[in-house]
Amino acid sequence: MTQDEIIEMARQAGLGYDEEQNVYIANIDDLQDFAKLVAKHTLMNIDPSKFISWQEGFEAGRFAELEACAKVARQISDKYAHGYYGNEVDTADEIEAAIRARGQA
Repeated sequence: MTQDEIIEMARQAGLGYDEEQNVYIANIDDLQDFAKLVAKHTLMNIDPSKFISWQEGFEAGRFAELEACAKVARQISDKYAHGYYGNEVDTADEIEAAIRARGQA
């Protein structure tokens, strides 16, 4: 939403403008009218085909976290894969610590 759109909605809602102080003045009815205009503008600009259920959102988040953990595991595993870094026995411990640290961030 642009500043011009906000100003136009404020005008439509009847908010008064004090040029000297550069502020809008409103009573509760004006604010309610302004809120309705903002909500209407927002709803008109939402693509309903993009709505998802909470279950779909949960699954998307779960999948994203699994992918992030797999990426962490791959990066650490690759360090040890060619014997250039530390002891291979430490790989699982380091992966576990890195994944647990994700939960602390």
